[in-house]
Parts: sequence; C-alpha cells; structure tokens
Amino acid sequence: MAVAKPLPHDAARLHVTGQARYVDDIPSPRDTLHLAFGLSTVAHADITALDLDAVRQSDGVVAVLTADDLPFDNDVSPSAHDEPLLANGSVHHIGQPVFLVVATSHRAARVAARKGQISYAERPALLTLEDALAADSRFEDGPRIYTKGDADSAITSAAHVVEGTFDLGGQEHFYLEGQAAMAQPQEDGGMLVNSSTQHPTEIQHKVAEAIGLPMHAVRVETRRMGGGFGGKESQGNALAVACAIAARATGRTCKMRYDRDDDMTITGKRHAFRISYRAGFDAEGRIQGVEFTHLVDCGWAQDLSLPVADRAMLHSDNAYLIPAIRIESHRLKTNRQSATAYRGFGGPQGMVGIERVMDHAAHKLGLDPVELRQRNYYAPMQSATAPAGAPHDSSVPAPDAAGDLASRGAPADPADVTTPAADVQTTPYHMPVEDFILHELTAELLETSDYATRKAEIAKWNAGNDRFKRGIAFSPVKFGISFTLTHLNQAGALVHVYQDGSVHLNHGGTEMGQGLFQKVAQVAASRFGISLEKVKITATDTAKVPNTSATAASSGSDLNGMAVKAACDTIRDRMAAYLAERYQQPVSAVRFEGDRVIIGSEELSFEAAAMECYTGRISLSSTGYYKTPKLEWDRIQGKGRPFFYFAYGAAITEVVVDRLTGENRILRADVLHDAGASLNPALDIGQVEGAYVQGAGWLTTEELVWDQTGNLRTHAPSTYKIPACSDRPDVFNVALWNGENREDSIYRSKAVGEPPFMLGISAWLALSDAVGAYGGSYPALNAPATAEEIWRAVRRIAPEA
Repeated sequence: MAVAKPLPHDAARLHVTGQARYVDDIPSPRDTLHLAFGLSTVAHADITALDLDAVRQSDGVVAVLTADDLPFDNDVSPSAHDEPLLANGSVHHIGQPVFLVVATSHRAARVAARKGQISYAERPALLTLEDALAADSRFEDGPRIYTKGDADSAITSAAHVVEGTFDLGGQEHFYLEGQAAMAQPQEDGGMLVNSSTQHPTEIQHKVAEAIGLPMHAVRVETRRMGGGFGGKESQGNALAVACAIAARATGRTCKMRYDRDDDMTITGKRHAFRISYRAGFDAEGRIQGVEFTHLVDCGWAQDLSLPVADRAMLHSDNAYLIPAIRIESHRLKTNRQSATAYRGFGGPQGMVGIERVMDHAAHKLGLDPVELRQRNYYAPMQSATAPAGAPHDSSVPAPDAAGDLASRGAPADPADVTTPAADVQTTPYHMPVEDFILHELTAELLETSDYATRKAEIAKWNAGNDRFKRGIAFSPVKFGISFTLTHLNQAGALVHVYQDGSVHLNHGGTEMGQGLFQKVAQVAASRFGISLEKVKITATDTAKVPNTSATAASSGSDLNGMAVKAACDTIRDRMAAYLAERYQQPVSAVRFEGDRVIIGSEELSFEAAAMECYTGRISLSSTGYYKTPKLEWDRIQGKGRPFFYFAYGAAITEVVVDRLTGENRILRADVLHDAGASLNPALDIGQVEGAYVQGAGWLTTEELVWDQTGNLRTHAPSTYKIPACSDRPDVFNVALWNGENREDSIYRSKAVGEPPFMLGISAWLALSDAVGAYGGSYPALNAPATAEEIWRAVRRIAPEA
C-alpha cells in the first residue's frame, strides 16, 4: 500500500534542479505586459491631488489606471469589502496601492511607478495599540469575550496569583517565491489566471467581480507555490485582479510580481498581540482560574482578523484543563499593513499566552516547569475509545506525573482512566476533549531526551559560569484541526482511470512545498492497489474542481485526501461489480492489490482490468466529495465543537546566552510529534523540522520595526532576520508519535502543517530559563526575544550581572 511510506516529494527533483515551474516561469506571449503599483508614502491621509503625467510619459508605459478607471468593483478583500484595489480618495498605510502602471517590462513598470506625484492632506495615524484603544478604533463594536466558570472568584481565592503583560510581535511570511499572477484574455471573452495562491476559488471570485463576469468565465490555475504559510491565502487577490483588469483593458496578457521590498511593504504579516494575564494556582501548582486580555493589531483592513483573533482565544488553554477562564479580545484597527493569515492562524499567539502563565507560575512556586504542566494536563481517555494501534511503550506517565494524576482522581496508567464528565473535561469553549495523549507522549519525550539528567547538568554548569548561562525548557501542543468557519470544511476531487490503467486526478488543494500532491497521490494509489508511478496529479484548476476552500487550517490532506478516496472508491466499486459479474464471482471476491485485480481464482493486471471495464462500457471517471463531520460552532457565544480532532506534540529545547551581548544559540531540540498514522513519514518529519525552526524564528530573531511615521524599516533580508541553516539546533532529534487518529480521518492520519509550529515556543521558554539563571525576579521576556531583548532582560533582573 502506497500510504505510510516515506516517499520523497513528487517535485523534489524539479526543486533541486531548478526545473520546477512557478508563475513567473510560465512562458508568456511576446507582447505580454507587466504591472506595478504606485504606493502611498504616508500612513493616513486624504489624497488632494494626483499628478501622473511623468508616469504616463515614462519609457515603456502603455497605460496608467486609478480607482476612477476601474470598470466594476474596486475591492480585493476576502471578507468585509473594505480593501480597495486602488486607493479611493484616502490612504490608510504606507505602501497602499494608489495607481497601477501597465508597461512593456517589469523594470519599466517599477521605474514609472516611482514617478507619480501624490499630494496629501495628512490625518492622524494610529500606529500603536495604545493609539487604537484611545480612539476606540476596532473591527467589532466591542471586545469579544469567551468564558467558562467564574475566573475572577477562582483567581481571588487562589493560594498563589501571577500576573503580567507582554508584547508578542508579528512575523513576515518570507516565502521564497514572492506574490505573482498572470492573466490571459480568452477568445470567448473569459479570463485565464495563473496565480501563486492558496485559494484559487477566492481569486476566481474576486477577478470575476472586478471584470464583470460570472465565475464560470474565469479559470484559475495553480500548479505550485514557492511557499505560502498563509501569506497567499488572501494577499494574492490584488495582483490577480490587477492583471485581469489590465488584460481586459488592453486585450493582452498581463503579468505582475512584487519585488521583495514591495512585497514586504504592501502585504500583511502575522498579527502582533499584547497579552495581559492574571492567573491563580493552588499550593501544588494546579491552575484555578485565568483571565486573558488580547490586544490584537489587525492593521488597516479587516482581512481575516476576526477568525485569527477567534482562534487565538480558542487556543488559550493549549494542553491544560482550566476550571475557570475569561478571555477578552480587542480587534484593533491601526494604520499598518492589514495583518493576515499566518501558519497557526492565531493559535500560536493564544498558546504563547498560557505557556507564559505556566512558566511564570513554575518560577514563583519553585516547581519544575514540566511537572507543573503535567499537573495541569487534561486527563487521558479510556483505552476503549482509542483506535487500534494506539501508542505503544509509553502508556505510563513519568513518575513525577503519576501522583499528580492520582490526586486529580485519575490513576497513573491512562489505560485505566475513566473519562471525566463532559462538563469537567471541556475546553474554554465547552468542547469535550476526547483524544488527549500528552501524558504518554510527554513521558516518552522526557525519557528519550534525557531531560532530568540534562537539567541537573545544566544547573551545575551554570553555577560555574558567570558570563554564559544555559537554559532548557519544555512546551506541549494541543492544536485543533478544522476551519472555524464551518462551511469551509469541504472538498472535491476529480479522478479518471484511462483504458491503459493510468490514473489522473485533480483536487481543490494547492501545493506550496508541503507535499500535499504526493500524499493525495499515495491515497489514490492505495485505493486502486497500484504503484504510485501510475498516478498523475495535475495543477489545481477551478474548471475541474469548483468551490474549493483555501489550502489552510492544516486541512489539505484531511479534506482533499478524503475527497479523492471517495472518487477512487466509486470507480473501484464500478470496476469490481462489472468484473465480478463477468467472471461469475461475488463482488466480495474482487481485490485490488499489487498492481493487479484478483477475482476469485482469476487474476488480471490493473491495465487489463481497466481495458475490460472500458470495453464493457463502465464509467471510469468520478467526482468525489467530502465534508468534515461532527462540527458545530457559534463564534459569538464561544460555544460548540469547532474542531474535528486535536493534534498533539511536545518539544524540549536547550539554549545558551551571553549576558554581555544577549547573543544566543539553540544547542539542541528534541521533538516528538503526533501525526496520527502518517500518510508519509518523510514529508511529515520535514514539516515538523521546518515548523519548529520557523516558530523559533518568530519568537527569537524575526523582529518587525516601524518608525514613528508608520514606515516599515525591516523590509528586506538585510534588516529582517529569518533563521538561517546555521541557526537550526546543533542537535535536532525529531520523531513521530506511534499512534492513530481516533477520528475517522484519511487513513487515521493527522494534520501536520500548523501544529508543530508551536513547538518553537520551547526555544523562547528556554531563553527565559537561561536569563533566569542570572538570578532575581522572573525574566518576563517579550517576543521576539532578540539579543537586545535578552540583554535588557538580564539588566532588569540582575543589574549587577
């Protein structure tokens, strides 16, 4: 069976040889035109005059368009219709597109765009969270609040209380392939769009709206992206719409790509947060209640900010059973780039909040941070509800966790645990937790990483070193899998079996380097019992599979794998029924395996079986459809089941810091991650490795800096520091948990796109542990914990160091 095999990425050879074709590599007609935006240079103003004569006279310019020249709707928003393609009388952030240049070359368009003369009447710009709060500038009438129990009373009566506020920065996606699109007018008046997008249907919708056509007249194709990370879920709309409008106006193919500086200046980032917390614990370190306040910098347009902020609230418990909680979220409107989707979609921000609480409490109570976390875990489930092939070896928690479980009314062995009542074992949004495996997973990671011995050795080493200190930290992950907008949890597929036995399939998911196409091809090969070489997946195409959801929310394999399975099974069942009748055997006697079809005592190659079915006039083509079950969610009330299941994982990170400079390195990381019954362990381990490094980068080096005028100063690789190969852990141990998804997902696998991103939180906590080794109060690091932030933290807690 093709699934579960550690096969390489389907385009690996193309990637390493440079033959993989991206949007900017697609051969285009000789007379193709190129586009560039003229951008705002102030953060908030009314436009009083627009002199574009020099732009029009610039070499190679064919046309210059403003908002007044647009034929239909001037909007590229994925949500609230509040994001004009071209500024309509006012600008709201530096880098907002004001006019569009159409020229004969990419360079000519960019040179001309910088010749525009824009006059402004400046208005006050809201550039900080304090500014937005003072002006009551927000995207909802007031804060969104989710509650469970009476948090204030629980905290007030607790033996120990911790409280604090910290800043959590945003993050640039820094996909290797920048935003790009190309639009080609068709002979029938339609439009073919090639777009580097995670959401072809959204591009189709916005282009159709912008050029006054029904969606059936717009075809969008996406073969692959050179990275996305959420930054191509909605941010590609502007380029595709601009190309289509220009192509309609000129009758010529139009192409657009952002240079890196423009990309970083124009597009949205991960949402920056300020998180305030107040939490109460009993004497043994069990949490009694917690209050969170999230201040969310959404930027100038709504984009996807509401569901991002919702998901941050939904992950404010992470792995911990919290009896009473209140989460208050303010979605604030500022004059910065419109923040957008980013890997984890708000979940990482919510998770960092509760991990900070746990770390702070462990410091105050003098408890080992891992022990305190284990004491607060959700209880494990009954083994009777676990799927066959459930985790091996490590079903017994670590010794220091056993007593904790027992004191909560749970025996030490999770196999003997009785499921708590639903009103007890629930999240802050009142969803029962039915699949919790972190007790066993944590125990295995602590053992394989030799955590206890290393922690003692680090303490000894620190005692003998004044300048350098090492730190070690653990963080778990419980991440919900599904779109929180329920209707997006659906997918379609189209599968053909040709008369020679080769298989062609298409689905609504997009490939951005994560290996989705390979995984789905493995599913198809397994359903037909054939080798993977017989299966071909073609570019995602809205003309083949309609009404697709974005490849986001870690749901690409879950949704599209199931849709392809449904289509393959339909064809396979037709073939089985025909062949059973032809060879006078019951249908149950027909098996597809080993590139052959076995019919009782008869045996055919799959190719021969396909030909027989074709000549017997059996349809060998089918669509497939899947919708995620069990979902019910009310985002206003904050109640229901927004997720089909949870994915789990844990990481232990060791670091060293220099008190004189704040410089630091990650020395070692040990990761154990739950991918269920992995469809492709090689691809999944690669995803875990990359996610950890990207998550650690967000919290350590990736600092976004705006000046006092609202100008992004970190708009290029020279000023924005993503992790390099040399920044990865010197020792990097990554393994997948040996278990299955208890829910009926595709081959009992679990999503692996976003959940491991949060494993990088352990690096931030390890830096805090190292800083704390200099003595004094709790380090209270902000994020990103850059060298400068670490240096400041050392000076705060140990001025004499």
